[in-house]
Formats: sequence, C-alpha cells, structure tokens
Amino acid sequence: MTSLRTLALASLAPLGLLAQAPAAVGAPLLPNADPMPVPRAELPRTHAPRATGAAITAGDLMTRLYIFADDSMQGRETSTPGHERGLRYIEGELKRLGLKPLGDSGSFRQLVPLVRRGWSGDFTASAGGQPLDAWVDVVPVPPRGGVPRRADGASAVYVGTFDEAAKLPDSVIAGRLAVVKSPGGLRLPRLAQSPLRTAAAIAFVLGTPIPPRFMEFFRQPQVALPERPDAGGGESPALLVLSPKGVSALFGTRIDSLTVGQAGRTFATTLAYAEAPAPSYNLVALLPGSDPVLRAEYVAVGGHSDHVGFNRAPVDHDSLKAYNREAWWKAGAYAGLPPLDAAGRATVRPNVDSLRRLRPARPDSISNGADDDGSGSMAVLEIAENLARAPQKPKRSILFVWHTGEEKGLLGAEWISEHMPVGRDSVVAQVNIDMIGRGDAVDVKRLGGPNYVGLLGSRRLSTMLGDMIDTLNARRKQPIALDYAFDANGHPENFYCRSDHYHYARWGIPVAFFFTGSHGDYHQVTDEPQYIDYPHYATITNFIRDVVMGVANGPRPIVDKPKLDPNGPCRQ
Repeated sequence: MTSLRTLALASLAPLGLLAQAPAAVGAPLLPNADPMPVPRAELPRTHAPRATGAAITAGDLMTRLYIFADDSMQGRETSTPGHERGLRYIEGELKRLGLKPLGDSGSFRQLVPLVRRGWSGDFTASAGGQPLDAWVDVVPVPPRGGVPRRADGASAVYVGTFDEAAKLPDSVIAGRLAVVKSPGGLRLPRLAQSPLRTAAAIAFVLGTPIPPRFMEFFRQPQVALPERPDAGGGESPALLVLSPKGVSALFGTRIDSLTVGQAGRTFATTLAYAEAPAPSYNLVALLPGSDPVLRAEYVAVGGHSDHVGFNRAPVDHDSLKAYNREAWWKAGAYAGLPPLDAAGRATVRPNVDSLRRLRPARPDSISNGADDDGSGSMAVLEIAENLARAPQKPKRSILFVWHTGEEKGLLGAEWISEHMPVGRDSVVAQVNIDMIGRGDAVDVKRLGGPNYVGLLGSRRLSTMLGDMIDTLNARRKQPIALDYAFDANGHPENFYCRSDHYHYARWGIPVAFFFTGSHGDYHQVTDEPQYIDYPHYATITNFIRDVVMGVANGPRPIVDKPKLDPNGPCRQ
C-alpha cells in the first residue's frame, strides 16, 4: 500500500500534512492501555515449496508467498531486478495455468513507461553573489509536470501568497524566480490555471522546516510516469524550498517586510535535472467468460506486485520486530511508530533476550513486503488458479491485473486505467486486494480475529455492489467480520486514496477494496512470510473469490452515486 508520505509528495500536498504524517502516523487514534494478547506463534523462516492445486488453501498461499516475498526478490522495488524476478514468477504461473495473455504483443506484460526523475545531489547556489547552502537554504522539490526550467540566472520577485500571486500579470512573473509565502506547506494549484506557470522557478517559504525524514526522499531520484506538461513546450517551473536566509539574501530583508511584486536579486545555481527511462510492467491475464453475451463484460481483480526495496544499512531484525509490536500496540495507528517510554522499552528487552537464546542476531536490510502486497498478489494468483481449474467458468470474463508502481503513487493502476486492454465501459467492477495476510487482535486493535477484513469503496459508486457483498456474506455459515470503519469519509489514514482501486473508481467503475489494516511491520524489514496468519489469509481469499464470482454471475452493479472527476484529486 502506498504510504501517506508518497501520496503527499507525489501530489505536493501541504507540508503541514507531511509534518503530521508520522504522528498521524502515531497519533493514538485508538488509545490503548490494555495488555497485549499473546501474539501468534512465529513460523519457520523457510518453507519448502509444494505443488499448488485448484482449491484455495493456507498451504498453497504459504508456498506462493514464501517464494514471492523471499530475500532473493530484494524487496521488489519498482523498476529493479528484484521486482523483475517477482514478475517472472507470476508470469510463469500464468503460462502454466493457461490464462490468456492480455498485455502487449501477445504477452502478459503491459509496458508502463516509467522514468527516473531527479535533481543532482551536489549543487551550488547563491543570491546576489551571497553563497547559500545546498539542501539547507535551497531544497529542490521533486519535479511536477514537464521538464523543470533552469533556475540559474533568474531574478527574484516576491509574489505573496498564491491568492495574491493570482492577481499579478504574467509580465511580472514570466522567467523569474517567484518567491511564494506558503506557511501551510507545499500547496500548489494546477499550474495550467496559474500565472506561476510561466515562472522559471517557484520558491516556497514555509512556516516550518522540512522534516528530516522527507529530506532524504527529496534527495533521491523518483520513479514516475512521464508527466503531462502543465505549461506549453513541455516545460514547467522548477520547484524549490527557500530558507529565511535565502529570502534575506535575495531581498535584503525578512519575508514579512516584503510587498507583493517587489523585485529581488539574481539567483544563481548549478542545480541540474536528469530524467532516464525506468520501464516497468503490469501483468494482465484473462479468463474468458462462459456466457456468449456476458463474456464481453469484465470483472477486474488486482493487487500490486511491487514493494519498497531495501535499506542501505541493516538493522537487528528481532529487536526491531519486538519494538514495532510494542509500539504498535501502544499507538493504535500506523505512524512510523512513536518512541516507547521506559515501561515500553522494558517490555521489549525480555522478548529480544528470549529470541537470543534461540538464535543469533540477524542483520536485515530487505523489506520483503510479505503482507504489502505479497498477500494481495498471491491471493489474486490463487483465485486465478481456482477459477481456471473450475469445471464451471464464470459467466463474465475475469481480468487479472498485477499492478506495478503502487508504492510510487499508484502508477501502474493509473496507466492501465487510461490504456485498458478491453473497453473501459465493459469493466463492471474492480476488486482490489492489498494487505490481507494479517488481521488478528494484535494487528487490528481489539477488532481483529480469524474472519476479520476491512472493506472500502463498495458503496461509494454502487449501492448494489455493496448490498451484493453483504448479502453473500450473510449466507455464509461463518460470516466474515466486514469492517467499514476505514471507509469513513475523512478517515485520517485516507486508505481509500492509497491503493490501486482508486484509478478504476475515478473512471466510474464500482470497486471493492479488501484490506486488513496496516500494522507494526508495515513498510518495515519485519514484513516477512513467517508472520502471516495463513488460515485467516485463506479464509479471506476464499471469500473474495466468492465475491468475484458473485459479480461475474449476477446483475451488473448499477452506478447510482455521483461519479468522480477523473482528473481531480482523490478525497476520502
């Protein structure tokens, strides 16, 4: 699942939001003083693979996930050799199952032409000849929209807030370094509608410093889709954050003393932008429907194949695992997890000591992504095998998609939603699976259990789809504990906007997103296969399979809710 940080940075959301993310991260949404339940027993680190069959079983899911989330995949970061190994495993299984390729040129692969975009790590900068510190006084922001213009040699102009800048003529801004007062953060309007679109660069002066955890993100080149230019000629302003020292060097005074339209000194810099191809692939497979009419309609089922890769420096796996579990239980919501107090640290130490008696310390740098989203990807593969081997095929066709680049901002889903291998209007619903391998009472405070799963989006476009899922569940001998809390409008974790289903929903396709919640191992090196609850995982996967069949064989879900603006922002 895409992190709040990635979505916020990808959209240049307010830095105020970014600053809160690890505390939104860890703000105790569900404060808890209860004793932690006894965690599940840890499984072995290795598992001998076995042949999988038609039935969706805990054993089959275990076999698949231990392969897909193995250290050899190196965390499956988008556009890396490790991710490619993961794609090859899925691709080989699709060929074995005899599913129809629906990618490019008769293959299972749909090219997603990603690029790696970024700024030079080392650069110099000055204002009116006064040196400024790179990455302190001048912080380049990940590019947005087209190729950034060169900021070197641009003369500064203070444009006030964005509302004040909107009243200025283009002649004041064009080709200049537009200095914006933005105490609420990096909130940038669509440049196509802004006079700032003609600036050489836009320099934000923020109310608070950039948190260190985001500075590293700014420094690294980012994988992205080739962006539609917001300004003519395929160019857009370079984006910078300017310190108070930088403002003073440009204008000779503090920002609060400036008047809108006031001219400043010349900005000089060796800052350079580079962009290189970083292609990746969605995997797309088709199970044709059995009904001669309904087979021209499709139920899309998807997960994401990528994760977040590996760290430069290894950490002690067992120590981090014990810390994360305790911090998660006390926090109640993902947040980068808050520091533990003395009592919490005292709880962690005996757990680590007990593990040390069983095994030596294990340095670990790989974020395996067993739950995120190995669990979803392998659930989709198990459902594909189940339906491919079933004697009675679904009436509608099933479109299986493994999206790439979800962790980079839902990139693969965005691409396929705009380059569908079938008619977009013929897709009657999309079922998204992202993180369903956990979900007990430790992972999901108080609510979790053997039949627990969160469900999002099922009534946001189609009341009929949500009703169908509830009806199907009510008929089960052991109903699933469906939790709709994550789907609440304005939920602080914004989960509805953070996984691939959104790019189907924005085009008016009803969606159902199954998700058992984040946990202490989310985006950590401790998200490994031995911590997955396989009986629970199998229960939820079987239920999702029943939902897919219910949509495939039942009436088409009617869209009776307002459709989204496909080019607008996602708001939960």
